[in-house]
Amino acid sequence: MAFGADELRVLRRALAVALHPVPLADDDVRECLRLADSVDEAVREAGRLRAFLVADLARYRDALPGTATSYLERLQDALAAGYDPRPDDLAALRALRGNPAAAAVLRRCQGLAEQSVRDRLAGRVVHVPAPAQAPRRARLLALPGGRAADAPKPKPQPQPQPKQPAPDERPVPKPSEVFPPRRKPVPPPEQWAVG
Repeated sequence: MAFGADELRVLRRALAVALHPVPLADDDVRECLRLADSVDEAVREAGRLRAFLVADLARYRDALPGTATSYLERLQDALAAGYDPRPDDLAALRALRGNPAAAAVLRRCQGLAEQSVRDRLAGRVVHVPAPAQAPRRARLLALPGGRAADAPKPKPQPQPQPKQPAPDERPVPKPSEVFPPRRKPVPPPEQWAVG
């Protein structure tokens, strides 16, 4: 996740206030809340993307061996996003072992699977796939005390609350809705010479 200059300014101010509590202006509070909402949305979007990649990978794996090239591309994309290869993936790659690209991906997946097993046995958890819907984070609230407790409290003013879309309103799109089907180029019609 990358922050823009304005977001970094808000984040820096929020961190400074967390370290040295002082009363904040209403505009500063609104900016902090907007930044928190943006971060939450980015986390939810990353979860939706991971869910889409895993579902797309399963569709291509089920259509093997006809989709070998596309399956390998999607598996490499999923691995780059932190996906742990599953036993179905390892079995599919073993079946495609004659393909040099599949053999290379199989070696990579076997290494990742072995490392995942070692980590689980050692009690560490890594590469846990995120759920399709990221859990809602509790709102940040100021705790009483600190330097801000002695400051006069500003009168609360009613703030318009932006309507948050429900998480179920945006379904995960199908691959055909996101990526148009690849079509082979049509060769030009043959020209017949007369005479």
